[in-house]
Amino acid sequence: MSGNVGLLSSIAATVRGMNPLISDRDLEFLLDEVIGIDEMLRWPGFADHDRATVRSYIDACRRFARDVLWPSYRPIDAEPPVLRDGRVVIHPRMRELWPRLRDLGVIAATRPAAVGGQQLPLTIATAAALYLMAGNLSAYGYAGLTAGAAHLVESFGSAELKARYLAAMYEGRFTGTMALTEPHAGSSLADLTTTATPDGDHFKLAGAKIFISGGDHDLAGNIVHMVLARIAGAPAGIKGVSLFLVPARREDGSPNDVRVAGLIHKIGWRGLPSVILNLGEAADCHGWLVGEPHRGITYMFQMMNEARIMVGANGVATASVGYHEAVAYARDRPQGRAPSAREQRDQPQVPIIEHADVRRMLLRQKAIVEGGLALILTAAQLADRTTHAPDAGERDRAQLMLDLLTPIAKSFPAEYGFESNALALQVHGGYGYSSEYLPEALLRDQKLNSIHEGTTGIQAMDLLGRKVMARGGLALRMMVAEIETACVRAEAAGIDASWIAAMREANATVGEITATLGVRGLAGDVEGMLLHSADYLQLCSIWIVGWLWLAQATAANRGLQTSPGSAFHEAKLATAQYWIRTELPRIAGLAALCRDGEDSYAKMRPEWF
Repeated sequence: MSGNVGLLSSIAATVRGMNPLISDRDLEFLLDEVIGIDEMLRWPGFADHDRATVRSYIDACRRFARDVLWPSYRPIDAEPPVLRDGRVVIHPRMRELWPRLRDLGVIAATRPAAVGGQQLPLTIATAAALYLMAGNLSAYGYAGLTAGAAHLVESFGSAELKARYLAAMYEGRFTGTMALTEPHAGSSLADLTTTATPDGDHFKLAGAKIFISGGDHDLAGNIVHMVLARIAGAPAGIKGVSLFLVPARREDGSPNDVRVAGLIHKIGWRGLPSVILNLGEAADCHGWLVGEPHRGITYMFQMMNEARIMVGANGVATASVGYHEAVAYARDRPQGRAPSAREQRDQPQVPIIEHADVRRMLLRQKAIVEGGLALILTAAQLADRTTHAPDAGERDRAQLMLDLLTPIAKSFPAEYGFESNALALQVHGGYGYSSEYLPEALLRDQKLNSIHEGTTGIQAMDLLGRKVMARGGLALRMMVAEIETACVRAEAAGIDASWIAAMREANATVGEITATLGVRGLAGDVEGMLLHSADYLQLCSIWIVGWLWLAQATAANRGLQTSPGSAFHEAKLATAQYWIRTELPRIAGLAALCRDGEDSYAKMRPEWF
């Protein structure tokens, strides 16, 4: 048995060594031929950058991901953190990775030079981060969480808090977390019970937090927890929640009253510990108010929305690794013969990529991965526009569209990415469900993305209940107009008229069903409006990714005009055709469920299960 396992490990390692993690050409295509980064590099905020500097940053992250992070993934996944004497002990290789990850400058990559940042466009930083996430998502998780926490301090913290913590966090000498969830409340932040009592220049906090990623480790000199809690006498519900900075160690280096009560044993993301924290067991947990009292949820949404895009990017990266692993395996694995040659046993077996059903699975993965890449980079570009576009009207428009896309950018890569990773496992057949091959681990990692930073159900209710209805549906109307513009461009580029017609039909269907559900909500039937919010999220995801595939097809057609016969651009067109002809038609059925209010699960009583 041990000999067989050794053979499997050897074969799997050979396949793994060929994995590019993220396709360089796909990123270049999206940045140059679809999104177009030249315009944003002309904005005043990015005056210190040009193509050479952004290329240098992406290249540095790419090399680090492939040469350093990727070889560390399997050993760290195989030996998750342990709780020993009240402290979390992480894999020793993580302590080797962290200083080098810090030195890349990823934590403050997009922040202004005034706070130690590189002031890169988020679009570029996200493209580079995709490699890092694909190389070792747990290692990048420390940096991503720290960046979000530090941005909160930068945006809302007092001058004293900034002076004490900001540089240390952006330099990675301290790390950061978001401490929101409590054992009894889960995602219901209105039910938080952690208390904060004034005590001189600080507050004393008491309560428990759970599922705190990166909540304890020995990578850095301090861990800065961004904690939601209630000040005595605060209003009930969401409106009474405040934000506090709670360090693991005080300024003099002594331990704060923040204790690890337990370690979550996760199926994936194993290199990033998730812990239960008890605050104030000895009634001496010091925390400092961030911003104004009772505005904690408003402030925290900055970090939560950034984290949602980060989780979506992780979903794309994990699906991408699985896809490239499946392609490499399918090219090398001989099995069977073509249907026309099944009886010709004297003929050699063919690689499984020659079988139509394997190509079907690979094409679906390709459509999901490259559609997800376009989605995440589009969201990042909109975020850049909200801050740096010269025109105020354009900034407002970008913010509305980013708000609309955020639940989709978080949930599509997670849900469809899980399907993509499942297909990667399926391509590997019996080897796929063995731990010697990567698809099993990637599938475990991917599943967490549909739960992290708000489950898919929460994203669905956010999209339908808030985002598409905001300002009288203005964001949705903007998106419909944007997609119509893409249709006009596609016509000019000579795209198949049936593809364009399908996209316009989807536009009309989304507009119609949204109006129908909006009227239902205005009439007081909010439960009926939200009954099929998950289906609504899915149809909007298919619609948005359809738009992005149409845009990629348009760019590919133009590419073929300058590079006739280009295999890359031909493959883009075939993948766009797949999405538009096989996935867009599903919108009609999902819309019918929303419109008809199919109520089987509304009828089900708890005792019937």
